Amino acid sequence: MSNPQQLRYSKEHEWLSVAEDGVSTVGITEHAANALGDVVFVQLPDLDSTVSAGETCGELESTKSVSDLYSPVTGVVTEVNEDVVNDPSLVNSAPFEGGWLFKVRVTEEPAELLTADEYTAFTAG
Repeated sequence: MSNPQQLRYSKEHEWLSVAEDGVSTVGITEHAANALGDVVFVQLPDLDSTVSAGETCGELESTKSVSDLYSPVTGVVTEVNEDVVNDPSLVNSAPFEGGWLFKVRVTEEPAELLTADEYTAFTAG
């Protein structure tokens, strides 16, 4: 399992892209997608809603369980991935590409986000 080097990661298993014009993309990691099993339902935050770092902002339901989705940063949701709402299996098949979840205009980024190498070590231990 390879975690893209250009992303940052939360200990709740979300990834965050580098901001472009102040907006970052959020998804769950391949590690989390594999642990969940087949994702069958995705509830994402509302467009224009404010999300807070470390707080629940949605949920993912799989054939195994229901898991909370946490925001890795604080900001305002600028876009949600309707493709994932319509086809939740994208979270499993392409967690770092088509399976992204939402975009957020970042107002605050916590210092404890991990690099790819730190996240790999975190999930190995």
